[in-house]
Amino acid sequence: MSTVSAPPKSLMKPMVFPQKLMMGPGPSNCPPRVLNACAMPILGHLHPEFTQIMDEVKEGVKYMFQTKNEWTVCVSGTGHAAMETACCNLLESGETTLVCCNGLWGERFSDMALRNGAVVKRIERPMGEVFTLGEIEEGLRKYCPSVLFITHGESSGSTLQPLEGIGALCHKYNCLLLVDSVAACGGVPMYMDKWEIDVLYTGSQKVLSAPPGASPISFSPKAKAKVQGRKTKIRSWYFDMNELANYWGCDDGPRRYHHTGPINCVYALREGLARLAEEGLEKSWANHRHCVEELWEGIEKMGLQLLVKDKANRLPCVTGVKVPNGVNWKEVSDYAMKNHRVEISGGLGQQAGKIWRIGIMGYNATPDNVRRVLRALDDALKFTRGQASSKL
Repeated sequence: MSTVSAPPKSLMKPMVFPQKLMMGPGPSNCPPRVLNACAMPILGHLHPEFTQIMDEVKEGVKYMFQTKNEWTVCVSGTGHAAMETACCNLLESGETTLVCCNGLWGERFSDMALRNGAVVKRIERPMGEVFTLGEIEEGLRKYCPSVLFITHGESSGSTLQPLEGIGALCHKYNCLLLVDSVAACGGVPMYMDKWEIDVLYTGSQKVLSAPPGASPISFSPKAKAKVQGRKTKIRSWYFDMNELANYWGCDDGPRRYHHTGPINCVYALREGLARLAEEGLEKSWANHRHCVEELWEGIEKMGLQLLVKDKANRLPCVTGVKVPNGVNWKEVSDYAMKNHRVEISGGLGQQAGKIWRIGIMGYNATPDNVRRVLRALDDALKFTRGQASSKL
């Protein structure tokens, strides 16, 4: 009698892929050229044809970030992996980091920093609000951190943090500026070098409309010097920027085997960056703004309220919509998915059950998609309230 267990019956059936419009905070839908890139033949992770694609990705990331930094690579992993890379490279045990916390991502970075032995100090704002330069300078003066973390596009609170002036302030106090722009970069203006940002990272599955799995990150010369001048080894071998920089061809030495990169994800990311380059950054920024203005107008016409009151501080890529009293947010989201195949997400953390989050990013940033998500939301609200279906 065989001692091998039976194969799982679920694997004997083909996978099911319903067509859905992903209008949540990410991932966004992938365009056909990006999906086609995923199906291209596998190359070796050090084959010259693949390292050429890696070099093209680096140039695309530099364009997206508006930087000339040599240490510009992609981390093999999602945006959390890029956050972890920044954290474990920049912070040594006992060093102080100041975290600007107005949502989930400040919470996550605080946790990572503590796990790396850092001393974590925080300044806080409620979800839906941003930090002023005065508040940041007060924290820098009080805590004397070596690294300041701030979220550019806080998708959990739907805020867009103004970044101009923060880098200069940090450098005035001998501090490096680390920025999370996973939910914003490519959809809003970003000038890494001009704004004196020391480490910046984003994700592939948001504005770039590629599958998650390869996350762009860049280190300024000051950040590079801090990493190379550490007194202790970086706690993560996998996320060691000295090794990653070599693998991505950012130093003078021959590329060494570090790990097997997510080859087909890099193909897809290359195509996502190519789409952005073909459109042009300024056109992409303007298109996201145009689409979100139409979304905001449509939401307010329904009598709904936006979480972020000040339009200048609203994140164009992810909009927070307050759930009205007496409405079950999940019933609305479930109805939109079941009847319209449109994703509308709920809130996280302190805003769980209190808001919906609607994403407009990259390939999904079109007026037609805005009108489709508005129809789905309106129809779902009327259904849950027992009213007539939407005529939008």
